[in-house]
Amino acid sequence: MPDTVGLPARLPAPEPGWAESTDVVVIGSGVAGLTTALHLREAGLHVTVVTKVNIDDGSTRWAQGGIAAVLDPFDSPAAHAEDTKVAGVGLCDPAAVEVLVTEGPDRVRELIRWGTQFDRNPDGSLMLTREGGHHANRIVHAGGDATGAEVQRALHTAVHRDPWIRLVEHALVLDLLRDSTGRACGITLHVLGEGRPDGVGAIHARAVVLATGGMGQIFAATTNPVVSTGDGVALALRAGATVTDLEFVQFHPTALYLRGSGSAQQPLVSEALRGEGAYLVDGDGKRFMVGQHELAELAPRDIVAKGIHRQLLASGAEHVYLDARHVERVTERFPTITAYCRAAGVDPAQDLIPVAPAAHYASGGVRTDLHGRTSIPGLYACGEVACTGVHGANRLASNSLLEGLVFSRRIAADIAAEKPDFADPVNAHEVPGGEPPSSEGEATWRANLQLAMSRGAGVLRTAAGLAEAQAVLAELATRTPRRGTDGWELTNLLTVASALVRAASLREETRGCHWREDHPQAEESWRGHLLARLADGGVTDDWEPMR
Repeated sequence: MPDTVGLPARLPAPEPGWAESTDVVVIGSGVAGLTTALHLREAGLHVTVVTKVNIDDGSTRWAQGGIAAVLDPFDSPAAHAEDTKVAGVGLCDPAAVEVLVTEGPDRVRELIRWGTQFDRNPDGSLMLTREGGHHANRIVHAGGDATGAEVQRALHTAVHRDPWIRLVEHALVLDLLRDSTGRACGITLHVLGEGRPDGVGAIHARAVVLATGGMGQIFAATTNPVVSTGDGVALALRAGATVTDLEFVQFHPTALYLRGSGSAQQPLVSEALRGEGAYLVDGDGKRFMVGQHELAELAPRDIVAKGIHRQLLASGAEHVYLDARHVERVTERFPTITAYCRAAGVDPAQDLIPVAPAAHYASGGVRTDLHGRTSIPGLYACGEVACTGVHGANRLASNSLLEGLVFSRRIAADIAAEKPDFADPVNAHEVPGGEPPSSEGEATWRANLQLAMSRGAGVLRTAAGLAEAQAVLAELATRTPRRGTDGWELTNLLTVASALVRAASLREETRGCHWREDHPQAEESWRGHLLARLADGGVTDDWEPMR
């Protein structure tokens, strides 16, 4: 299948009109970005955190279920590792998984030191629960189902206490700056607001850390916030970095179904609710996951999402139901979910909850090693934007916040140990481009991309459906808005969507959260990774088999 052509190597932006310097610039203000910043400060480095809207507007605060870590003496890192690798269906990097499960407990304790208040039992011990794919209770949570909000609150507070962490909000990062050796030495960005930072500028730094989150907004239905447009992956591709495993997008099985809401973000109904005993039923009230997997509703997310999708295809319905009416103290235990449901006219204690799959988490991303280093010296990646090798073909529930915690510390340690000199960028220059169309045209362009991706590259994929999605992307590439924040963001969406569709088309098997109906089995010949790069306006791929 031919590439989408016309993907730029740089965004068409004016030359930076202002510049400032810092030791490290961190792009993103969720758990990955803020913990990286805090660790860098503990190492004595000055940090600038750049975030797209406000500090709390990323994905972290929406995380409901919790953080997986071995904190029970009857549990073990080996058991956590095994569950992680089973969910990853043969594509997890064992070394990365080992790092995650062995260093994770200390990182959770560090969160507590930074002020995170997790839920506790009457005796003061941490309250642990279980989620899909786990064979032990190892999920710490806060506020019942508001873990992300509590983690974000604590990190936000810790960051604001430190005067040497500069926060730049309402800033869209454009492109990577590199020195004469090819090393990352800063970024260009566009800041909205008044005064000197207004407009396109540059931040020069010894190192750059991508912590920009996911890419869920390339789909029509997603649990991701509106800021999750794949900006970090797109920037990395334009800079020549390697990305991998983009085809493995996890669709959360149970997003709250909102008919005709027009919402850009679907509320999540955490699988922690299933962990407490809620189960899935069809329109007739019959459980349909029993017999499909030994864990039924608590199977790994790809299994449950596929089970629901098959049910929807067979029945012609738009959603199934989650029955939590028998869960003890459900409204008190899950206040966030209850609030979402009641806003939609549903009472979880009395009513069935309508749910359907929605794009939730990108298991792939910018390829890194065990220290967060990308293929470009000086450029690091952490959190959902990164592909550390932990998740393989499917992320295990509640491993995402943990991954950000673990690898942020490793990144900070690596940067502090190396502490490179400042260097002058050699690629900061204006790229010409036309004016953007009207906002109405941009909204239609975005909706067309999202609909094509959901239809052709969503939960269910076929060669024909992917080819149709690719055709839409190729047509959209001929009329992508060129300038302005909307145009730059749409270019990021197109770049990431094109790379994902190409990888999904090439991988002719079903594995993890990549479900090819025309290739329904996992194939040993596909046990490996597709490595994507941007070259000559299109996406190219290399194949790397598992060792």
